Amino acid sequence: MDYMTLKEASEKWGVTPRRINYLCAAGRIPGAVKMATIWLIPKNAEKPADRRRKK
Repeated sequence: MDYMTLKEASEKWGVTPRRINYLCAAGRIPGAVKMATIWLIPKNAEKPADRRRKK
């Protein structure tokens, strides 16, 4: 399976790498794998829905 880094995913989905790191750690991106200290996201993964509340 092909993987992309946080930087590649952030450019593809239009969010910060820090946000993607949070989503990976929370288990919101299926198939994400942590290798040493780096999260790898499958290239065919969909951007998770933004579940933050709006005022």
